Amino acid sequence: MTTFWSLYVTVLTLGTIFALAWLLFATRRGQRSEATDETVGHSFDGIEEYDNPLPKWWFMLFVATFIFALGYLVLYPGLGNWKGLLPGYQEVSDGKPFANGQPGWTGVHQWEKEMAKADEKYGPIFAKFAAMPIEDVAKDPLALKMGGRLFASNCSVCHGSDAKGAYGFPNLTDQDWRWGGATADIETTIKGGRHAAMPAWGEVLGDQGVHDVAAFVTSKLDGRKLPEGVTDEQVANGGKIFATTCVACHGPEGKGTAAMGAPNLTHPAAFIYGSSFSQLQQTIRYGRQGQMPAQLERLGGDQVHLLAAYVYSLSQGDAQKSE
Repeated sequence: MTTFWSLYVTVLTLGTIFALAWLLFATRRGQRSEATDETVGHSFDGIEEYDNPLPKWWFMLFVATFIFALGYLVLYPGLGNWKGLLPGYQEVSDGKPFANGQPGWTGVHQWEKEMAKADEKYGPIFAKFAAMPIEDVAKDPLALKMGGRLFASNCSVCHGSDAKGAYGFPNLTDQDWRWGGATADIETTIKGGRHAAMPAWGEVLGDQGVHDVAAFVTSKLDGRKLPEGVTDEQVANGGKIFATTCVACHGPEGKGTAAMGAPNLTHPAAFIYGSSFSQLQQTIRYGRQGQMPAQLERLGGDQVHLLAAYVYSLSQGDAQKSE
């Protein structure tokens, strides 16, 4: 803020406060001190107002409001470029300045101090788990409790509080991992995020081609019964199209490619946008776009490591059952 606008805001703010204070005292000076039965001479629907002074407690409440306002403006920002004199806001901690290099209270500075206090308290705990392999962290009850809280705060809005996903968001409790379910893959996904893109094939294949590929995926890869009216010739044609168009991402057996984020088409649970015949056609015709946001900058490496261990633990029940 420039000096002109800083002075403008300061004069306007203080001028308003002092003008209101003058108005309060000026009007009180002409009031009588005792109660009276006289009215001010106005009548509203037969209701008249007595000409009595403002109650003392009410007057003192106004005075207290002015004192509070001035005290607040001394301690906190509010007068242009004034930073405030609130103690403890010259720096984040001993020798560490605020991110913007400025002293004084602001909402951001308050947040920085709270984060610094939390890092001081919990930093050693996070560092301890960060030095452990994710497989070992996933077996620690305290680590899982902390990871669960991180998940609830940062991940549940998309994946659900039970981590079983929703339309367009994968289930993290099963064995269908788009980008790989190894501990290193999970941590990489959380750190840097992912951007998956299924291209639209409607204009390339035409309606019949889209129909036939969906039929092939349904019958040959998913093993479900085809809708009534779908012929073997259509399924065969869909297989030919799949072999030339889809195999590059999903593989010759349709089991996906983790490096590209292509899902396993032999598992219905892998279809996060629906696996019905009509939904498959919709996906093939118009494509899909999905993005997992990167969390490293927000959470830091130690917390990402802990969160990855928690996410990894969610699917281990199914893994043990399948062995």
